[in-house]
Amino acid sequence: MKKSMTVFIALAVLAAGGAAWADSNTLTVTANVRGTCKFTSPTSTLIFGALDPSSGVDVNGSTTTQFWCTKGLQTQVTLAAGLGLNPAGSTRQMKDSVSTDLIPYSLTLTPGGGTNQGPASPRTLTISGTVLGADYIGKSEGNYSDTVSLTLTP
Repeated sequence: MKKSMTVFIALAVLAAGGAAWADSNTLTVTANVRGTCKFTSPTSTLIFGALDPSSGVDVNGSTTTQFWCTKGLQTQVTLAAGLGLNPAGSTRQMKDSVSTDLIPYSLTLTPGGGTNQGPASPRTLTISGTVLGADYIGKSEGNYSDTVSLTLTP
């Protein structure tokens, strides 16, 4: 009995001492969702088609691509098109792969309306371009192309 009582008292002292050593802390957990915008596809193609130098008419082309921005993003979204691989000052130009002739063209970027709802609800960007008839009348037969970087920033 004496031995049991000694063990019981020792356990009571340890339990009381352990409770006296206990402490608590409040942990605050935070995160910040970064506002961003992304294209849904890494490439797009704008095709002007066959340019007939005998007609000399302006040729328009149009294509679309999609992008999304973080849901609720309030920052102004900016879309920009680079000058391509063959610029002449601020003029974009397609280059013939054989003759090295150049054909100037213009681009217009028009983002579709709507609000930023995240990747589940992408928005449409319309990319329009024009080649003036006077700019391709005297050019060599061939395949003309250029590569332009599109930039999307919140």
